[in-house]
Amino acid sequence: MHELENLFANNRNWAAQITSRDPGFFQRLTEQQTPQYLWIGCADSRVPANEIIGLMPGELFVHRNVSNLVVHTDLNCLSVLQYAVDVLHVRHIIVCGHYGCGGVEAAWSNRHVGLTDNWLRNVQDVKQRHRTQFNESMRKDAQVDRLCELNVLTQVIHTAETTIVQDAWGRGQEVSIHGWIYRLEDGLLRDLGLSLKETEGMTGRYEDAVARLKTL
Repeated sequence: MHELENLFANNRNWAAQITSRDPGFFQRLTEQQTPQYLWIGCADSRVPANEIIGLMPGELFVHRNVSNLVVHTDLNCLSVLQYAVDVLHVRHIIVCGHYGCGGVEAAWSNRHVGLTDNWLRNVQDVKQRHRTQFNESMRKDAQVDRLCELNVLTQVIHTAETTIVQDAWGRGQEVSIHGWIYRLEDGLLRDLGLSLKETEGMTGRYEDAVARLKTL
């Protein structure tokens, strides 16, 4: 027996369940995709984008990488963003991190994990930029979670600063960027209070969202 046969069996069961509930679902899916949302999230297997917000295939365009980063030299992420904004005309871009992120923890601890160290240098930059957010009275897990939050807020700004989003706003296209975080312990999402739909006031909104973290 094929060693991954169980996955094919799972797929057949899933497709049968979908077809039972909605016989025309897969036919409609082949005709077009018209998602209103782009999800930029972590590659962590415990954070399945569609499932945690209850959307079906075709309703959510997704990009995932280690620690949900938006790096201006990452052509993979930028290509997804450009296609979502310019071709699919999504209305909302959701940057979603999660508490207990292994990549963020490695960056916080300066723990070497191999090639990924180069990628996580971006998270270490967030840590250095916001040193005042941390103090010795905080437990390590609380410090890592705070860095997870700060990382999300920073990636919202990075997304807004791309030429893709700037050009879209410049031509009057309605697209908003939101910073969320997911808690593995209870499966719930939390809005970090930073949503952007224009360049004006962007820096002030970011600073306000960062300042509110200290009160939580």
